[in-house]
Amino acid sequence: MALEIGDRAPDFSLLDTYGNSVTLSALKGKRVILYFYPRDNTPGCTKEACGFRDRYAQFQDHNTLIFGISTDDAKSHQKFVEKFELNFPLLCDVDASVATAYESYGKKQMMGKEYLGIFRNTFVIDAEGNIEKIYRLVKADLHPAQVLEDILSGG
Repeated sequence: MALEIGDRAPDFSLLDTYGNSVTLSALKGKRVILYFYPRDNTPGCTKEACGFRDRYAQFQDHNTLIFGISTDDAKSHQKFVEKFELNFPLLCDVDASVATAYESYGKKQMMGKEYLGIFRNTFVIDAEGNIEKIYRLVKADLHPAQVLEDILSGG
């Protein structure tokens, strides 16, 4: 059963880069961007993270929080955050349970080999905890600007 706009966003609790617990349902009253990305310190993931970093103040002006989610551990996230001066939390979904709940984890292929991994998807959750917008299999470099544009235009 595919997640759709208007559905209640699957709740979760994950640890961030520094060991703080983040629970989606505790963020009610704010819009939340959950962007799923494959791996810290890779070219596409770096472009996407830096794109959100560079627009972070504008997202905050619109009562919007940003969380990057991957299966990397806190140590990897911490290096990534420090290296690129990211100004928003990265969440550790080491068992891919949240990515799975958000239909953002599964079989992928690269150079003829199949493996399990995270799909580059983004979910915008409204202040009531419902899915407002879904972006599937996005282009890393263009995506943060598109999300901001959609939020600014109310779309």
